[in-house]
Amino acid sequence: MRGFRWGGAVAAVVLAAGCAAGVAGFGAPPLAALEAQCGAQTDYGANTPAVYSALLDAYVAYRHGRIAKADYCGFQASIAQQHAALVSGGAGARPAWATFFNNARVMAIDWRSAVDSSLRGG
Repeated sequence: MRGFRWGGAVAAVVLAAGCAAGVAGFGAPPLAALEAQCGAQTDYGANTPAVYSALLDAYVAYRHGRIAKADYCGFQASIAQQHAALVSGGAGARPAWATFFNNARVMAIDWRSAVDSSLRGG
């Protein structure tokens, strides 16, 4: 029984490590490379994983011709601008960021779904 628990713990650690690697483990570019497309670098702090997902979806759409580079860079700049408002804002900044970012995330997923059949039902 003791060996079984150890084996289960090892399996859990391996699975957790795989999940932690996330999408980047599948050859996706890192955040710095996504940002370099438009020449900006922003520290998103605790929001980095969510921002990375949105930028990656928009990047996939850009790379497949769904959106223009200007649209991708505008999308990236708007996220950076809104995040700066979050960092410098007061109590109302968090809800404003959440509303903005949820809308941006929907837009990025919509763009990507047009070029990535795995995001479409069926």
